[in-house]
This record gives sequence, structure tokens and C-alpha cells, in this order.
Amino acid sequence: MSDSLHSHKPGAEHEHGHKLKPVQKHDHGSHGDACCSSEAAAPALVKLSGSPTPGARLSSFRIEAMDCPTEQTLIQNKLSKLTGVHQLEFNLINRVLGVTHDLPGVEPIVEAIKSLGMQAEPLDQGAETPTPAPRKKPWWPLALSGVGALLAEVIHFTGFAPNWVVAVVALVSILSGGLGTYKKGWIALKNRNLNINALMSIAVTGAVLIGQWPEAAMVMFLFTVAELIEAKSLDRARNAISGLMQMTPDTATVLQADGSWLAQDVKNIGLGARVRVRPGERIGLDGEVLSGRSTIDQAPITGESLPVEKTVGDKVFAGTINQAGSLEYGVIAAADNSTLARIIHAVEQAQGARAPTQRFVDSFSKIYTPAVFVLALAVAVIPPLLMGELWFDWIYRALVLLVVACPCALVISTPVTIVSGLAAAARKGILVKGGVYLEGGYKLDYLALDKTGTITHGKPVQTDYLSLDPTADDSAPAIAAALAGRSDHPVSLAIAKAAVDNQAATLVVDNFEALGGRGVRGEINGQLYHLGNHRLVEDLGLCSPSLEEKLFALEKQGKSVVLLLDSSGPLALFAVADTVKESSREAIRQLHDLGIKTLMLTGDNVHTAQAIAAQVGIDEARGDLLPGDKLQAVEALYTQGHRVGMVGDGINDAPALARSEIGFAMAAAGTDTAIETADVALMDDDLRKIPAFIRLSRQTSSILKQNIALALVIKAIFLGVTFAGVATMWMAVFADMGVSLLVVFNGLRLLRK
Repeated sequence: MSDSLHSHKPGAEHEHGHKLKPVQKHDHGSHGDACCSSEAAAPALVKLSGSPTPGARLSSFRIEAMDCPTEQTLIQNKLSKLTGVHQLEFNLINRVLGVTHDLPGVEPIVEAIKSLGMQAEPLDQGAETPTPAPRKKPWWPLALSGVGALLAEVIHFTGFAPNWVVAVVALVSILSGGLGTYKKGWIALKNRNLNINALMSIAVTGAVLIGQWPEAAMVMFLFTVAELIEAKSLDRARNAISGLMQMTPDTATVLQADGSWLAQDVKNIGLGARVRVRPGERIGLDGEVLSGRSTIDQAPITGESLPVEKTVGDKVFAGTINQAGSLEYGVIAAADNSTLARIIHAVEQAQGARAPTQRFVDSFSKIYTPAVFVLALAVAVIPPLLMGELWFDWIYRALVLLVVACPCALVISTPVTIVSGLAAAARKGILVKGGVYLEGGYKLDYLALDKTGTITHGKPVQTDYLSLDPTADDSAPAIAAALAGRSDHPVSLAIAKAAVDNQAATLVVDNFEALGGRGVRGEINGQLYHLGNHRLVEDLGLCSPSLEEKLFALEKQGKSVVLLLDSSGPLALFAVADTVKESSREAIRQLHDLGIKTLMLTGDNVHTAQAIAAQVGIDEARGDLLPGDKLQAVEALYTQGHRVGMVGDGINDAPALARSEIGFAMAAAGTDTAIETADVALMDDDLRKIPAFIRLSRQTSSILKQNIALALVIKAIFLGVTFAGVATMWMAVFADMGVSLLVVFNGLRLLRK
């Protein structure tokens, strides 16, 4: 009888080997530097060698200088050598590092990080993570660097002053604009890490040593400016979702014990508190309406463009806007556990996990960067030694090669695109639990769908009642209602509601048991009863030709039939009908336009399944399915070479959801389990969000390929120009950072509405 109840199990491990992680709760900050490194953003959680002892503890540190993978790599390499440190958790957004260790104190950790030129400030256990303030750098050093670089070029070109003046002016420019780059580069080299700062420091120093003062100054200035622009661009992608947090008001009006109303900080309002919200105000906390009626703008949560009617018993969400009447609601979730907070936390967690393309780029960069460095050394040394070429010319070409071959554009080409895609999806009310799903959605060519609550409204009503045993005619509705009332399946709820409307007596059920995919059973007044579908009747051996005829007639009308039985046979028949969502028809049409075939899998009877499928245009429908049958149906599609997605909202869909390439959970707003375990959670019950997700996935995949191609092709072209001796160092900076900005801006296109 149960077709769908909840999302699939927390922590369910997929066939692909990806285990869904619990959501991490973080705040938001801003960044002051670009995130270029020889490695892209690694997963937030890094396990080091050795298993924690029973006395191991987690210590958190605020590290102001840790805001991109360059610093993350240095810290990871340094602490991995520290005995007693077992696990690291990086939160680059807040610049907070969590260290699981069994050291007697935190001093060794602080000292290790200090040796990298960074300060680690221990945070109190259990204290709220502070939101980092924007780090504003003074503008005058960069301005001085620019003026100095330009002046050095002019003096050198005109011959207005001797070379030592050019050198002094250039040196002022380099130190005022590039001292930070040199510091980071030196630390990276000491720790045997060839990141962008190390390569740029080597290139500028080399230019100085061969007397190219003006060019060295201009290269450092252009690099600093490009980094600043890139940092601002990356911040836009990283913080695209963080604006949602600003939608939650700081205070809410709470009913006090003496009957008065008082504005309180939402962080201090407990569960069960009664909160009042006036028209035009934002709702501060998740709650359930206790009195009043209004319309709510839920766009920040579900992406719905139209306001939603709310009355007593309905849920309201923090960050949404009360548009019409005054409401009073009871708080059902703390401020840091609201639906909006969980969405933001889930997106942050997803940003930390690398997509397949990003993992490929990481692996490629680890080989590429040292290879380029060795190639530059060879270019500088081999032609002068073996071919009698001029040392000056080939050292200069090697320095140009170092600049142009920096893997910056390649490294940032994937994370900025993935983060932009995740934020764009969240704005549409689509919560994607990782880049692997965003990137993989374009591969789907088959979509399996649950029926109840997915294609239909999931709120059926009882349409028919037929007594099959005259002796039980009066008691059958009450018995059925008592059993149905113990289940939260929509069909059961319809039967229970009909009994309430007809004022049937309330009975006590003992030894209640749910029978997956078939129905329920329980004892009432010492008598065992079953309430279930056609399949349950057959399993009990209580079916007959006359009963089959009655069932067939109702099932042909697309109705779900439920029977009440005792040990002697069927007592009564109940028919329930659900209605199809208008959005389902449009969603199926859009899926077909995208070339995706559809299959409906339901525990309801075959006739109902086929009738509903015909109404919405689904390619194929299968009914009378147990959870294992749904799994087998998905497995069968895999054996035929299809890439399968599964849509459901129930625990009975869990095996099929877990086996599918991507599991979509319907109507996840306010549901902890769905948000934390689904691969993709649709925050409302609009099936049209799935084709929207697939279109976004295809666009993301296309931009990823474009970015990688741009980075590699332009670098290959410029490498050829470098070997030909045509390129200059400042041209190399333009080429390298120009490509970096190009791929960043290309990825940001996903944020367009």
C-alpha cells in the first residue's frame, strides 16, 4: 500500500562509491586574494595517516591568511608531518581550520602554522563561528606600484636618466605591489610547493637578475592587478548563495509569559515559542501557523514565482515574506537549523567536493606544473650550453615560459563554473548535493518516476465504498480508518479522513505492522485485520473472480483500490483517486524535448499506473511494484546501457534512488532527511525543476569543456610564440591572467537569471 513516505536513507552509499555526508554548518565571509594554486579546492575533510585515539578531540582555529587552496595545500602538507594529528577540516569561506588530534595542547599546531607565515587563533569549543569581516587593503601600495612600473618603462624608453635610476624606480614598484607575492612564493618554495606565487616570484627575480628592471616591475604590477580582479570575480561565484542568509531578519516578535509581545534576537528564540509576523515582514524562523491566514512569498526557499496561501497547520520558512494578513506561528526549528540555513550549508558542503572534471584537472596540474618548471630550466640551459646560443636570450625565454605556463586558468576553470552552477540551481529551488551530480546530469537519458506525490498531488480522496460482508457493514469504515490512521501514506490518509468526515468511531489498534508495498495489519479488539492493495489480497489467498471483477472495474478508472480483510475474507472495498499536477504534464513534455525517456514505477495497480501515465504522456508505466521491484527496474535499464535518474519522495523508493545515477527527492522544503540525503532535492513539488536541472547541467558541462579548451589552446599557442622569441614577459602576464579572467567570466554566466 505504501508507495512513498520519506526520502532515501541518510548516509546511503551509492553504487558509484559516493557516500552522502552530513551537512556542515558554516557562515559566510569574503576573500581578499585570488584562489590560484597548483591544486584546485580539495574536499573540506582531509584524513591523514593514523587512526584517532579514544581521547582525540577537535580543535578549531581562525586563520586570516587561509582563504584559498594555495594556503590549504601548505597547511595540509605541514600538519601531515605532525605526529598526533589525524584529520583536517578546511572551511575556506570562514577561514577556519578544524583539527582532530590527540596532542596534549594546541601549541604545536599553532607553531606549525606560524612557520608558514600565518597566524592561527584557537576558537573556543562550541562557540559560534565568527563571520570574517572583509579584509580591506590600502589602495596606495598598488597605485605606487603602477606609477613606478609605468615610470620605469618611460625612463628606460627615453633614456632620460641612467640605468640605476630605472632600477631604483622599478624596485620601488616591485616591493610596493609584489611584496605579498614574494612572501607567499618563498613560503611555498620552502615547502616544495610550486604554486602561482612561487612561479611568479622566480620569473620576476630572474628578470631582475638579467637586468630587465622595467619589465620585471610591469609584470609584478599586472599580476597583482589581475589577481585583485580575479579575487573579486571568484567572490561573486563563491558568495552567490550567501545573500540568502541576509534574508533572515535579526529579530522576531515573540509572545511573553505575561501576554505581552517583545522583539527578540532570532538566535535566542527557543522551539515552541509563539511568534507574530505582520504583513510585509520577513519570517524569522521555521514554524507552523497557529492562527491567521496570509500569502507567503517562498521564492528564496522553493524558487516558486507565485505566493503560496498559508493557514492554520501550514509550515512557514525563515527568510520568506509575509505579504497579506497577520500570522502567528509556533517555532519548529532553531535559527541555525532552519530550512534556509540547511540549504546554504548544503551548498557550501557541495562546493567543497570536487566534480570529476575538477579531479582530472587537479591530477593534470600536479604533473603539469613541475613539468613546466623542468622545461623552463632546460630552455634556459640547454641552447646556450649545447648550441652556443646567447644566455640572455634563452634565460629570458625561460622566464616568459614560466609566466605563461602557470596553471592558474586551468585550475580555476572548473571550481568557479561548478560553484556558479550550484548557486544558480539553489536560486531555482533546486538543491544539488555536489558537483558530481551537477556535472553528471547531462548524461541522463532515462528518468524513472514514482507516482504518488511526484506525478500526482499525493492528496487523494476516497471516491467509492463498497461493503463485501453485510455483517461488517457498520464497523468496516471505523476499522479501516483505525488502521489507515497509523500510516502516513496519502491513500491511507484519504480513507482516514473520509471516516472522520462521516464521524466514524475511533478504535484502538494493537500490534500494528506495515507491509512494504502491500498495506498494513493490526489487531482491533483481539481480531487481526489487514488493510491493503490487490497484491496483498492475492498474497493472503483471499481473492475470487467476483472480487477481481469489482477491482478491475475501479482500477480501469485510474483509482487505487484498498480492501479491508479479516481471516475469513474481504470485508469492504475502498476506492481512492488522486489528481495529476498540471506541472507534471509540462515536465514530461520538456523531458521528452530534451530526449529523455520516462518510466513510472508505482506500488499502485497496473491499471491505475497506466491511466495516470496516459494522462501525463509518460512512455511506460509499471504497477504493483515492491521496493525491490523498483530497484530491479532501474537495474534493467542500466544493463541496457542507459544512464538513469530516479524521482521519488518515499522510503520505499530508497533502493531505486540509491542505485540511480542521480536521485531526486520531491518537496524537500522543511524535510531534514531529504535535504541531507538526496543527490538533488527539489524544494517544492514542481516536477518541472528536473528538466530545468538537466538544462543547467548541460550548460555547466558545456562551459567546463569550453574553459579547459580555452586554457589549453591559448597556452599552447603562446608557448609556440615564446619559443619563437617573439613574446615578452608582460605579454605573458596578459596571456596567462587574461585566460584566467576569461574562464572566470565564462563560468559566471551560469549566474545569469
